[in-house]
Amino acid sequence: MPPRTDETAAPADTPTADRAALRIAVLADSDTRWKWGALTARRLSGASESGTAERPVEISGLLLRGRATPTPRQLAEVGEVGEVGVDAGRVREVTAVEFLHTVRDEEYDVVVLALVGGAVQAMLHGLAALELPRRPVVVTGYVGVVYEKLADGLLLRHGADVVLANSRHDAARFRAVYEGVGADASSVTEAALPFLGGEPHRAQEGRDTVVFAAQPSVPASRADRTYLLRRLVEHARLHPGREVLLKLRSKPGEHTTHIEELPYQRLAERLPGGLPPNFRLVYGHMGEVLDRTDLLVTVSSTAALESLHRRIPTAVLSDLGVRETLGNHHFVGSGLITSWDHLDGGVRPEPDEEWLAGQGVAADGSYASAYDTARARVGELLAAGPLPRLAPYYTPATAPGYLPGILARHHLGPDGHPLPGAVTPRETGRVRGAVRETVRNAARGAYRHGVQRVAPVIRRMGEL
Repeated sequence: MPPRTDETAAPADTPTADRAALRIAVLADSDTRWKWGALTARRLSGASESGTAERPVEISGLLLRGRATPTPRQLAEVGEVGEVGVDAGRVREVTAVEFLHTVRDEEYDVVVLALVGGAVQAMLHGLAALELPRRPVVVTGYVGVVYEKLADGLLLRHGADVVLANSRHDAARFRAVYEGVGADASSVTEAALPFLGGEPHRAQEGRDTVVFAAQPSVPASRADRTYLLRRLVEHARLHPGREVLLKLRSKPGEHTTHIEELPYQRLAERLPGGLPPNFRLVYGHMGEVLDRTDLLVTVSSTAALESLHRRIPTAVLSDLGVRETLGNHHFVGSGLITSWDHLDGGVRPEPDEEWLAGQGVAADGSYASAYDTARARVGELLAAGPLPRLAPYYTPATAPGYLPGILARHHLGPDGHPLPGAVTPRETGRVRGAVRETVRNAARGAYRHGVQRVAPVIRRMGEL
């Protein structure tokens, strides 16, 4: 992307608050993180539900090249891209070094890092190494429920100006981690999941739809995933007048935030007895699926929070146990944990209102103000003039055995500067850049084939 040259560009010494448009860059590394990052940018910009804001907003979409880089179909399926004013066709892939060069050239006001923790840490050090005279405000956070690697993920995100917490519960945990290691916790800011919304649930005569929200990596084993699929199909057979939908995140060969080695589509093809006529596999935007859902069932998907926000009856399964590895332990105290046996018998869990209030679900109508504090925090930073250099907790002095490896994965040295040879396609020429792109795409395809085809075979052979 060339440097900005249109009439709304501002000189480097112009206060950010005086510029004609608020310029936000969203860097994401998967389909769900793009969804989170793009909508977070929209919420932070001051845009209302009608899409207006106090200042014009320009959002640039950038995808960090990697194993989970979303396909055009996945980007289009997110659905909210139009809401944030970013055409899926204009979202482009970049390497870490290309992203840093873009930030250097483009004079963004805000950068939203919608990335896995290690990539956030690398970008923080890379941005610090740019030593820009007027750097952007840097925002990061989590795409959903935080149920594993809390300390690791949080410390990798430390150094951003704003670390968003999706609930009061998460905000307290985040601050406790930072303060527990002597790190500054002032960046932690309570907000909510940015993609909650939709009309409250209303039962419709003649409609009875149960949706199971599948997850790419939970559960992980073939036996457990086959069990859940079998019970869902049996539920459909027990209730022939009920529409039973299996909501899938991706098609085979596509990757999401988490690796999916055993797609439900493949398991369904091998299910004895076939599938009943009232059972269907569906894709698409979760909000549109929830529009026609009368019961949402999951193991631990963030879709449960979207469903609860709309007051849709929601069930979290205990069939495989309530375990940290499944993530359903997060819902202890929610009143939602139940089993397929109970659901088959007509049980509909009732959520605990106190638990809901602490989870940022905002089913009480307070969601409209959930981003007020975060928006005000970003506004204060934008108005403060030149910001100090980013200062992550991890440095070559505090984590000499950990940080260099994280940075090297993104072709950055221990000081945050690009390693020798970490050049952009623009610097290598168009022909060499095109060849490199072809090789990358082939490698990504081979990786996905290995994950979904070869790895399970090797694992089964090892179990013999």
